[in-house]
Amino acid sequence: MCELSRREELLLLARCKPEEAADLMLALEDKVSELEGRLKLNSTNSGKPPSSDGLQKPAPKSLREKSARKPGGQPGHPGYTLKQVETPDHTQTHRLETCPCGQCGGVSLKGVPPVDYERRQVFDLPPMRLEVTEHRAEIKRCPVSGLSVRAAFPADVEAPVQYGAHFRGLMLYLSNQQILPFDRLRQVCKDLFGQPLSAGTLATINARAGEALAPVEAAIIKAITQSPAVHADESGLRVAGKLHWLHVASTSLLTFFGVHGNRGAEAMDALGVLPHCLCWLIHDFWKPYLKYDALHALCNQHLLRELKFLFEQCGELWADKLTRFLLDWKNDPRARDGLEEDVFDKAHAQYQRIIREGRLKHPRREPGHGRPKQTKAANLLDRLEDYDYCILAFLLDPNVPFTNNQGEQDIRMIKVKQKISGCFRTLDGAQCFARIRGYLSTCRKQGFNLWDACFQAAIGAPFMPTLPESAQTT
Repeated sequence: MCELSRREELLLLARCKPEEAADLMLALEDKVSELEGRLKLNSTNSGKPPSSDGLQKPAPKSLREKSARKPGGQPGHPGYTLKQVETPDHTQTHRLETCPCGQCGGVSLKGVPPVDYERRQVFDLPPMRLEVTEHRAEIKRCPVSGLSVRAAFPADVEAPVQYGAHFRGLMLYLSNQQILPFDRLRQVCKDLFGQPLSAGTLATINARAGEALAPVEAAIIKAITQSPAVHADESGLRVAGKLHWLHVASTSLLTFFGVHGNRGAEAMDALGVLPHCLCWLIHDFWKPYLKYDALHALCNQHLLRELKFLFEQCGELWADKLTRFLLDWKNDPRARDGLEEDVFDKAHAQYQRIIREGRLKHPRREPGHGRPKQTKAANLLDRLEDYDYCILAFLLDPNVPFTNNQGEQDIRMIKVKQKISGCFRTLDGAQCFARIRGYLSTCRKQGFNLWDACFQAAIGAPFMPTLPESAQTT
C-alpha cells in the first residue's frame, strides 16, 4: 500500500463499508508501525552502516559486556619500545681529551685509554634517493665467423630504462597495502625521490605482480576449502561505473578476494571457493549461501542488533531474554571446547522456551496466497526457529566463532580503498587488486613482513603461504 496523507485516509475510509473500513484501519496501522520502525533503524540495531546515521548519531551503547581488566596494556603485553641493537650499522666514537671533573684544572686525557663507553643509538633513515645502476653488455666480433656477438643481460634487466625490484616492491606496498591513490603516490615519488610515477608504470607493476601471484591464489583457495571453518561475506564495489560485488572467503590464516558482476550464487560458483567448502560456512544469512552443502553457522552479532531493535523500539521482552541467553553462553568457558550433548540439549531447550514466549505474541502464519506481510518480529522468529542449530553452532563446535567478524574485517579495507580512490576503472584492475590484497592479507595473518612480501612479488618469487596439513597431503 502506498503512503497516504491523513485527508486521503479519511476519504478512503468514507467510501468503505464498515467491515472493509475495519480491515483498512488495521492495514493502515500496520503500515504506520512499519514506517515508524524504519525511522528508528540505525547502525546499532540493524545491518545499516554507520555512514547512514547522518548527523543524528545514536547514543553509543555497545553490546559488549564489561570486563574486570583495566584500560591500557595488560600484564605480559610485549610492548614496542625502541631498544638498542648489538651490532649497529655505523659507530661514531666521541673522544674525551680534557678532564671535566673540575678538580684537576682540565688535565689532558689524550694518552689515557678509555675504561668503558656509554652507548646511545640513533635510528634514522638514509638519504632518500634512487640509485642508478648501468648495465653494460660487451659486444665483440667473433674471430672465426666475423659476426658481432653480445653478452647476456641479467634476466630482470629487460629495457633500456626501468625501475628496479625494490622500487617496484615499494609501489606495490604503498598502493595495495597502504591503499594510496595514484595522485598521492605520484606526489610521494616526486617528493622523496625526485621522480614522478606514471599511471601506466603503476598499472604494469600491479599487473605483473598479479600474474606472479596466480599460483599463490590457487593454493590459498585449495587451503580455504579444506579448512574446518570458512568466513564468507560480500559488499558492493564500483567498477567501470557499474555496480559489481567484492566477495571474501577467509580464515584466521588465509584470505581470498574475488570481484564479480553478480552478488549471488552465480558469482560464488564462478569464483570457485564456496562450492567446495564442506565444513562450517559462517555468514550473515544471505540466502544464496544456504544452497551449498556445507555446515552453516550464522553471525550472531547481526542477530544481536536485530534483537536490540525489537527490545528497545518495540518492547519485545523475549528479545532481551534471548540477547542475555546468547551473551551468557558466548562468555561461558564451557563453550570454548564445544558443549557435551546433555549440556547442549539443556541450552537448546532454554532457547526454544524463549522462542515460544515470542510466539505467543507473534504466531507463525500458515503459507497461503494473499497472506498479509509479517512484522519484523515474526520474520525473525521464523528464522530463529528454522535455523536454530545454525545460530547455536558456536556451542556445538569450538571451530565455530560467535560472529562473522573475521570476514567483515577482511573486507573492510578494500571498501576503504574505494572510498579513497573512487571506483576501479576496469574489471581487470579490480581483480588484480583483489588478488594482491588477498596475498598481503594472508601474509599478514601468517606473520610475514609485508615489505618483504611485496619485494618477493615484484621479483616474481612471492611467498607461498603455510597451508593446513590436509591441503598439503591432497
